[in-house]
Amino acid sequence: MAFRKLPLPPSKPVSPLLPSPKLMMSWLQQLPQYWQSTSAVTLVLWPLELAYRLTLFVRKQLYAFGIFQSHRVNATVIVVGNVVAGGGGKTPLTVAIVQRLTQQGFKVGVVTRGYGRKQSEMHVVSANSSPREAGDEPLLIHQKCHVPVVVSASRVEAAQHLLQKFPDTQILVFDDGLQHWALARDLEICVMDAQGIGNGHLLPAGPLREPWPRATHLLLHTQKRTLAEGYASIRTLSPVAISKSGVQTPLSELKLNPVEVVSGIAKPHAFIQMLQELGMQIQHQTALPDHDDFSNWHAKHPECPLLCTEKDAIKLWQTHPHALAVPLIFEPEDAFWQAFDALVQSSPRYH
Repeated sequence: MAFRKLPLPPSKPVSPLLPSPKLMMSWLQQLPQYWQSTSAVTLVLWPLELAYRLTLFVRKQLYAFGIFQSHRVNATVIVVGNVVAGGGGKTPLTVAIVQRLTQQGFKVGVVTRGYGRKQSEMHVVSANSSPREAGDEPLLIHQKCHVPVVVSASRVEAAQHLLQKFPDTQILVFDDGLQHWALARDLEICVMDAQGIGNGHLLPAGPLREPWPRATHLLLHTQKRTLAEGYASIRTLSPVAISKSGVQTPLSELKLNPVEVVSGIAKPHAFIQMLQELGMQIQHQTALPDHDDFSNWHAKHPECPLLCTEKDAIKLWQTHPHALAVPLIFEPEDAFWQAFDALVQSSPRYH
């Protein structure tokens, strides 16, 4: 007896066990809104927090027992970082520190990861560097401070290369390196912005990269003070906006007419709020992810002046040369500088 082969029904796509990367990214971007208080989301993420805490503890022990090496270089190393995920004012403080040290006569260099850049190899930042090669923050530091800046995923290799290429360097400032223990440091400075330590939980249940409190030489509040300890600082916008060619336009003139604002920084709402407090008439505002390259963004109101931060302008000027950058004026209180100077001078590697 012959059996006739029946056609199979059309196949249906099988749902993946894990959500798509795009969906995962969307979920992750929503997490910060739950980090300021304890909620059901905190409890759901608590097992992941425990796993992260354990990983952090094991990693610290590996460095403590010398299984992982912490490399020391022939220069005083100053680390600027934070214990909270996201921007906290590290780069403005790095710029302020480098400028102060150079004014005091020190030979200073900067090493950094260069988040957001498109290339992975080590790069010595120069006037001809592009954001794709160096990243926006390293370029900004180089332009404002005029000191050697080396970008690499391995900060140890970056530090070694910088000292080999610029052997007269006395002090290395390590931008965003508080949790990068492979490079030994002489001075640690932690920055804290307006969100403080949030709900006090570690990632992903809270904003903390590592448990707080933790030992640090200096704590600086880069916005309003959220903890009793630490030093205060002042953040204001410059009274002028700067064009690509360096022409300055007073904000007092720009606020007479509507403007468009775009920002690709960690805390875009802070920039928008500062502009609003100055009386700017914002026709349209766009907040893009931190380190966005603006390749898919277009102005919604080309007839309006386009305002952005200095960090954004480094990339935005490539496609929107008419954009105006509004610099941030950042100044720690005098007591911070007094403590900082004393720590630098008391460093065993002080030159």
